[in-house]
Amino acid sequence: MSDFLGFDWTSLFWPIATLIIGFFAYQLLQKFFALSKNKNTNVVLQRQLTNIVFMLLLIIIFVLVLPIKDTLKNQIIGLIGIVLSASIALGSATFLGNIMAGIWLRSVRNFRLGDFIEVQNMFGRVSGRGLLHTELQDRERDLITLPNLFLATNPVTVMHSDGTIISTEISLGYNVDHKVIEPLLIDAAEKAELEKPFVYIEKLLDHAIVYKVHGLATDINTLLSSRSKLNAGVLDSLHQAGVEIVSPSFRNQRMVDSQTFIPEAVKTKATRAKRSKSGEPEAVIFDKANKAEQLDQTRQQINKLEETVEEMSKALKESEDNDQKEKIKAKQQKTKEKIESLKEQLVIAETELNKEGKGED
Repeated sequence: MSDFLGFDWTSLFWPIATLIIGFFAYQLLQKFFALSKNKNTNVVLQRQLTNIVFMLLLIIIFVLVLPIKDTLKNQIIGLIGIVLSASIALGSATFLGNIMAGIWLRSVRNFRLGDFIEVQNMFGRVSGRGLLHTELQDRERDLITLPNLFLATNPVTVMHSDGTIISTEISLGYNVDHKVIEPLLIDAAEKAELEKPFVYIEKLLDHAIVYKVHGLATDINTLLSSRSKLNAGVLDSLHQAGVEIVSPSFRNQRMVDSQTFIPEAVKTKATRAKRSKSGEPEAVIFDKANKAEQLDQTRQQINKLEETVEEMSKALKESEDNDQKEKIKAKQQKTKEKIESLKEQLVIAETELNKEGKGED
């Protein structure tokens, strides 16, 4: 039977067995990554790299067990090597370059999910990180996909997590002493809830002086609102002090010299109440980035709880007091239940996050 139609069918046993074993090994590998999904924030990167290496090894093993001559096997393996080398040579600047850049960015760890970054006039919060790309959510709530190679070859500014300096410029005429202007700008920064404010005289132009007021915004999540508050504070402080924010050239050209361009003060209680109800705009603008950051924090929380469970297991082995053991067991059980609950929430949240911002296929 084995020599049916002049062909030794038993020689196909190992190639078929290799494919079957490879298939089940691949399924086990995917199941392993699914189980460890909540334990490792780099699981996507590791999964993609492992799949590539696994498929390459499976192809080589399959060729080695084929019932063909050794010279032909060597030629096929050599061809695979040439194709692989050509792929590396041709795709190193793009596909493989992005993979290497992604690994490098993970090893450097200069930014993480939820961080504000700026690269080549593109500003936003990191809402996703993959093997080939990094995703930003910009001021308009849109998602920007940046190749990892682009981030690795361009300077990336990462906003300090403890706060960053924000500033605004304004040009005023020479008719107002800078000793009057500087305290008003400092007061505007303090009203905008900025810490350690200071003022620089940036330029002395032909028609105006350019002032720049700075302050430390400690809440990085309300960065855009803080800049808007600073601009509003500058307007209020200067107008309340009777300082016009117009250039001398504008004043020389107007017909009515007695008219001033300072708006009348109005009550803003209703406006403030409305803003407080709607919340900060950053909550809407960077919603996906906020969710990604919360997911990362949940993963870290799960890791800490799992470490606590391991410590409790050690304490159970070392303890000789039965009452103490019962207390530890009860506490350990509650911790395990909390871990399971967090993992379930994490899976649901990750599924929703992956769908967000993407159209239906």
